[in-house]
Amino acid sequence: MKNLGILLSGRGSNFVAIADSIAAGAIPNARIAVVISNRPDAPGLETARQRGLNAIAIPSKGKPRAEHDREVVAALLDNKVDLVCLAGYMRLLSPWFVQQFRARILNIHPSLLPSFPGLEAQQQAFAYGAKVSGCTVHFVDEELDHGAIIVQKTVPVLDSDDEPTLAARILQQEHIAYTEAINIVLEGKFNLVGRRVVKGQRSEVRLQK
Repeated sequence: MKNLGILLSGRGSNFVAIADSIAAGAIPNARIAVVISNRPDAPGLETARQRGLNAIAIPSKGKPRAEHDREVVAALLDNKVDLVCLAGYMRLLSPWFVQQFRARILNIHPSLLPSFPGLEAQQQAFAYGAKVSGCTVHFVDEELDHGAIIVQKTVPVLDSDDEPTLAARILQQEHIAYTEAINIVLEGKFNLVGRRVVKGQRSEVRLQK
């Protein structure tokens, strides 16, 4: 059984999708060991508690980044987390944090990276006039929205779209993509070849027991 740690700052719709996939057996042999938020009032924490999950607030406001990162990493280690999943976590992880979970932190971004990194990705795509957008699940490294890509899903940008309708369709694909990516990583059936995640092979990157 692999332990997942979820980091979120808001409602955590991708957290809910992951939890639903685990409950439905779509992510086998996994459990959510802890849900952590840097915002005590994050709706995702209350959702986690309602589901009977271990939910912890570790406030970041007014704390040096290094101190907050140490507290979050300590909580993940205390809960024996094998894989960290960012679900709308609105903080950049320090290089030290990333090093504690090398190739064991996933993030989902609402664009086809490397296009439109950072905030308001759907707005960027819409304003740029992109005809195709989508989402990307990737490993987290020391740079923003930069790590090796695991899964991408495409969404057409319709002439009738506005930003909310495009964002809603991308979000639907995010929920599908995250489940796929978690299974790929937990099964270990991939190799990292440079930046490329080559699926279907036994991984040389092992998750800790």
